[in-house]
Amino acid sequence: MLHGPVFVDLLGTELTAADRQLLMHPATGGVILFTRNFASPQQLYRLIQAIHELRSPHLLVAVDQEGGRVQRFRDGFTRLPPAACFAQRCGDDLRNARHAARELGWLMAAELRAVGVDFSFAPVLDLNLGLSAVIGDRAFAESADSVGQLAGAWMLGAREAGMVSVGKHFPGHGGVTADSHLALPIDERDLTMLTTHDLRPFARLIDNGLEGIMPAHVIYPSCDSQPAGFSRFWLQDVLRGRLRFQGVIFSDDLSMAAAECAGGYAGRARAALQAGCDTVLVCNNPEGALEVLQSLKDYHDPVAQSRMVRLHGRPSRTLEQLREDPRWHRAVELAGQLTAEGNLTLNLDPPT
Repeated sequence: MLHGPVFVDLLGTELTAADRQLLMHPATGGVILFTRNFASPQQLYRLIQAIHELRSPHLLVAVDQEGGRVQRFRDGFTRLPPAACFAQRCGDDLRNARHAARELGWLMAAELRAVGVDFSFAPVLDLNLGLSAVIGDRAFAESADSVGQLAGAWMLGAREAGMVSVGKHFPGHGGVTADSHLALPIDERDLTMLTTHDLRPFARLIDNGLEGIMPAHVIYPSCDSQPAGFSRFWLQDVLRGRLRFQGVIFSDDLSMAAAECAGGYAGRARAALQAGCDTVLVCNNPEGALEVLQSLKDYHDPVAQSRMVRLHGRPSRTLEQLREDPRWHRAVELAGQLTAEGNLTLNLDPPT
């Protein structure tokens, strides 16, 4: 079975009969895991093996494992610092900050690959402009150049561990105060301002082979009347056209309040795909997921399917083998230094 266009989620730590039926639907292409799906690394490995054994090529398995407030798997995994820590702790020493970002990008990816996760929805490429609380320290820095350099180092480290990267939230969520999980943010800045600042990290990582991008549920009215994730201007003209992005475009979660402007769940999914998304996410709403799957049961996009195949993680070591690697020990020590004074209050499962 080829990859369908929909990523769904699961209720618990083991596959149920209902889960298996959901995952075997022809419109399903992958699974996004949350904290509720995790009890231990061993349990997680078994769950992902069960998911992978259902179909060939296997369903993609993803997670939000950014670090800081957004880290789904904790016990048995290294606690990762928020992205802002790299620049904050290294000050003006950008070379040292890039090294730290690369090593912890590798660490994140190596630990996830050891249990079978194909990729994480990271890194965040938004700028921390002091406006968006939902982004905040998830952003590497305020400067577009610093974000591009640090996120690029993170991406390189993840790639060395056999994992692709998905940059978010295109063309930038840092210029609004509203949280798109709860409302529809509107960014009044024009295309020149966005191109000069927010788009630069995306352009830099695209030039270096970024494999996936997730657009923002944000409206930029000076550019288009639709949120970026439902906008042909942003996804086709800018992302595919001007920036020459050839990877996978993921919708942000269609269950978020900001996505309601596109109608019901089936309408949201169709609008995102028609705008240029290759795949759509439906999280924390089983009824909505079923509605989307049924509406797309005959959907077929060979180009999107060929892009999706490139997201599979490369072969990896077990956790036991990984923990014999001196690089793992050094990276764990570095993570401990960066998180020692950080505020890492658990944030349970907000959408991506």
